[in-house]
Amino acid sequence: MSSSPATDRPAMFPDGPAARPHPGAHHERRIRTFHPRRGRVTDAQADAINRLWRRWGQDIDGTPLDLAELFAPGRGTDAAQDSLGTPPPVVLEIGFGMGDATAAMAAADPGTGILAVDVHTPGQGNLLHLAQDAGLDNVRVGNGDAVVLLRDMLAPGSLAGLRVYFPDPWPKARHHKRRLIQPEFVRLAVSRLAPGAVVHCATDWEPYAEQMLEVLGAEPALRNEHDGYAPRPGFRPMTKFERQGLEKGHVVNDLLFVRV
Repeated sequence: MSSSPATDRPAMFPDGPAARPHPGAHHERRIRTFHPRRGRVTDAQADAINRLWRRWGQDIDGTPLDLAELFAPGRGTDAAQDSLGTPPPVVLEIGFGMGDATAAMAAADPGTGILAVDVHTPGQGNLLHLAQDAGLDNVRVGNGDAVVLLRDMLAPGSLAGLRVYFPDPWPKARHHKRRLIQPEFVRLAVSRLAPGAVVHCATDWEPYAEQMLEVLGAEPALRNEHDGYAPRPGFRPMTKFERQGLEKGHVVNDLLFVRV
């Protein structure tokens, strides 16, 4: 018996992230900023997905999301049944790679929930593995399109922050329209941020940093916390990707804006 497209899942992950969590989104007339990447999944990553997805995973399927339920202690277990209440402040991280920095930031700030979204299956498995190893219950792994999540699933003012670290720079001029940080996306994201929420972006591609600064600076609901780029904040861990960029002579720029 075949399953519906909305619930198709890779055979090796019967209870894991859906192959197409929101298939309708792929037919929308808008430019994609990403390509789904399955990649090679290690045994440890596959094991983490199969064991932990029900507890810490979330398909981005367009269904409105209750953050209190999503971040209930022990979600996916009997212990969660009576645990609903006021959710922790939740920060959305878009694109987390292999999840090392996400896990480190979650461990350093256990009172903040991190909803980390990506379409890279090995990274999803690795972050779940890291979260379990470190005993982190403040990380949730989202699978799918962050635009669908922001537009259809999150309530206005529900987020305490937005993190976009080293997004695809789409360096060729004809691909600049695919960059995530564009005015339309920023307007949507800001509408889901609570007053005082922090937008933190980082990139090692200087032309993209310039675009980020221009786009974020033009959004009236955001205030730049610095005169231009921000000093590298100590709370953002150094990643392998960032080190490789620095070794190649790339300049890393951070941007910190606050929702007014």
